[in-house]
Amino acid sequence: MDAIANNVYVEDRYVGVTLGVITQPRGLIQIDAPPSPEDGRTWRASLMGMGNGPERILVNLDAHPDRTLGVRAMDCTVIAHEKTALAFRNRPNTFKAQGDETGANWEAIPGLGSVRWAPPEISFVDKMTLHWGESPILLESHPGPSAGAIWVIIPEEKVVFVGDAVTKSQPPFLAHANLPEWIETLRTLLEPEYKGFTIVSGRGGVVTHQVVRTHADILKRINDKVEKLGSKKSPAPAIDKLADQILKDFKVPAARQKQYSHRLRYGLNHYFARHFHTASRYVLDEQ
Repeated sequence: MDAIANNVYVEDRYVGVTLGVITQPRGLIQIDAPPSPEDGRTWRASLMGMGNGPERILVNLDAHPDRTLGVRAMDCTVIAHEKTALAFRNRPNTFKAQGDETGANWEAIPGLGSVRWAPPEISFVDKMTLHWGESPILLESHPGPSAGAIWVIIPEEKVVFVGDAVTKSQPPFLAHANLPEWIETLRTLLEPEYKGFTIVSGRGGVVTHQVVRTHADILKRINDKVEKLGSKKSPAPAIDKLADQILKDFKVPAARQKQYSHRLRYGLNHYFARHFHTASRYVLDEQ
């Protein structure tokens, strides 16, 4: 676990997701959970003794399985966006192994079948403020990567956890995205309001403002090409070509090439289904 500011920590040792912890006089504000219950219990044990109070809450930055499957093991109150809460209401009570692989890192973890979800107990729509110490902690809706995507902002320490808004050294998840909203979200992150902030990606940890700019430029190029392809009834060959083009924008290790190529093809197919061909069999609820 690394300290990135006073009372603010990040942990990158778990598959696929970067976790956060904010220590406060009342206790701990935890940001996301590991992708498996076993790792969740290990993570929870490692946090024992941190903070000045006994209380614990957990904030989910979106509804993706790799940051929500281990939540029940954390045994605390969960906060998320209302659209994340809605995604849970549309799910079975237990996680079922999905038939389609999405190219996510957590899919390589064995034994995740029949894990019970821990849906959010508190949800919000636009903004929420946590008063656990002298300075407020802000939760804000910033859709784009998914409808229920949120940020955790610590103004006093100039730290912002942005979830999947920025991915570090890996391509984005596009299946449940809205690219114009996502690009606008990144413009917000590049405004003077966030000058001097430490930006924490949910996929890789601390990133620079230049990484944010590069990510925004890549999303703009993707959006331009997707819009041009949107009128085609069967864009599959063009999608495969586009996925290969996008992958070249990222420094991907050879061992990850096949996985990340699949992630992009899966995401682009579902993006087209949701935004251009809503009757398609590819339309899925947000995960």
